[in-house]
Amino acid sequence: MCRCLIAQCALVLSAHFLQRIRKAFLKASPSVSLPGTLENEARRRNKKPKMHGLGLGLRTEMSGRARITALNLLRSSFNQSRSLHSPAFATKAVEDISGSQPAEVYNLVQGNWEGSSTWSWILDPLNGEPFIKVPDVQEEGLEPFVESLSRCPKYGLHNPLRAQERYLMFGDISARAAHMLAQTEVSDFFTRLIQRVSPKSYKQAQAEIYVSQKFLENFSGDQVRFLARSFAIPGNHLGQHSHGFRWPYGPVAIITPFNFPLEIPLLQLMGALYMGNKPLLKVDSKVSIVMEHMLHLLHGCGLNKEDVDFINTDGKAMNKLLLEANPRMTLFTGSSRVAEKLAVDLKGRVKLEDAGFDWKILGPDVHEVDYVAWVCDQDAYACSGQKCSAQSILFMHENWVSSELISKMQSLAERRKLEDLTVGPVLTVTTNSMLEHVNKLLQIPGSKLLFGGKPLENHSIPDIYGAIQPTAVFVPIDEILKDTNFELVTKEIFGPFQIVTEYKQDQLPKVLDACESMHAHLTAAVVSNDPLFLQEVLGRSVNGTTYAGIRARTTGAPQNHWFGPAGDPRGAGIGTPDAIRLVWSCHREIIYDIGPLPKRWEIPPST
Repeated sequence: MCRCLIAQCALVLSAHFLQRIRKAFLKASPSVSLPGTLENEARRRNKKPKMHGLGLGLRTEMSGRARITALNLLRSSFNQSRSLHSPAFATKAVEDISGSQPAEVYNLVQGNWEGSSTWSWILDPLNGEPFIKVPDVQEEGLEPFVESLSRCPKYGLHNPLRAQERYLMFGDISARAAHMLAQTEVSDFFTRLIQRVSPKSYKQAQAEIYVSQKFLENFSGDQVRFLARSFAIPGNHLGQHSHGFRWPYGPVAIITPFNFPLEIPLLQLMGALYMGNKPLLKVDSKVSIVMEHMLHLLHGCGLNKEDVDFINTDGKAMNKLLLEANPRMTLFTGSSRVAEKLAVDLKGRVKLEDAGFDWKILGPDVHEVDYVAWVCDQDAYACSGQKCSAQSILFMHENWVSSELISKMQSLAERRKLEDLTVGPVLTVTTNSMLEHVNKLLQIPGSKLLFGGKPLENHSIPDIYGAIQPTAVFVPIDEILKDTNFELVTKEIFGPFQIVTEYKQDQLPKVLDACESMHAHLTAAVVSNDPLFLQEVLGRSVNGTTYAGIRARTTGAPQNHWFGPAGDPRGAGIGTPDAIRLVWSCHREIIYDIGPLPKRWEIPPST
């Protein structure tokens, strides 16, 4: 037994020693690199990268206090790392990505990792330094992507009657990828990489890896081909029977936002592939380095490089690409404004998971106040409120007003801090914009600031991003329902912000009228164990992912829940077999009618 233990220790030490040799060799031999890291380097060095972030200038110097704050923040995150080195597919160690050692991201088209004639810099959300260089494909550089999509036929790369072995292949790929993500080294790598580009607490970032890993487990083995299960119905006569098949669209596109750099694009990408489509993937360039690494991992697990294209570009060029390539279906996750434009431009060939002004209603039964306050804090302020499922408005029954709910919510909000990223940079809304919104709300009669409403202090977050304390503003229910106020109150602020109001027992119809008037119906929560109250609210509402009961929440849907909006035929789902079939396949009916003809059949009269 001792000999076995000694041998195992020797193997571990040998592996660690070989890894150190490998790192030293790469450092001494810069021409040796992982795939794609040095392609076209001579050409790229002659190009001057653009600044990402509205063209604002760089901060070349930081105050001593700001430097210490940023370093402490990174240290608190990285100290949780248990890995000895980066995984083999990683193009750069996470802890090395900085202004002094920037990372580079590449496009994938027609099976090749490539750069671009123009590049942009991504600013570090913690200190404003340019720390990731990404391609910025211009309109004149779109042709390879258009050509790649055009090569995919409308019947897809596989379907129930063609290349069926690919269903098994993707079951195997999912099994291998799930096994990889379950490894501590790989999970930790992706967790810390997410933290670098979309700062959130280690636990929140790690949840993305957990959900993704479980999703891949769910679709291992035979589960991919089960997605394409067909049915048959007897016909009218001998030799006739109809079959219903789930058929791919063929060439498709996926556009995803910054807030879930791994979970959203990976789950939608795999769903598209499972059903036989060829996807073109565009992730927000601020966080696209995460999916670039995930694609490297998937290639190592058996994914053909030609099966997926990956592009970094701006919205204008992407819109032109969609119009020229004409994908048969486009999945868009993001703002309602862009979603509506795409729906028109692409003539309705879209599935949308757009904005969510998500509501929570507290019923008349008051209990478990500590737990309800904690869930409210998590729903509104985890990931700095940058979730499309974040709690946007809280309707409190009058019985809750006399409880300690608000004071407990305030205490929980005030313990969030930048050092552990339980509150952090807001990547789409500036500090001034959020505070201006708060001030407009406070001009409504009866409104008041419950807590927050101030900028974060002692940080080095650049001005192009937002940084405010977790904030709650009370607005009376009658004022919310006024036409002059409703649009302002229900404006989605993608940051650590929520509206709070109260209602009396006889005012529940007003609450339900407010929910009915909202245009986005993504997630919701009805916090009550009163069955009659639940029945009334659930029967008169429409939100697609709704939790009911005293433990109800608006955020944190695991891989076994449908997640998506309701009330819109364009609504997209994610996570479950039903979601994959709805978004990434269509129904095809084939009626077999092979005979035989009746004996002595004759041509009948015209009809």
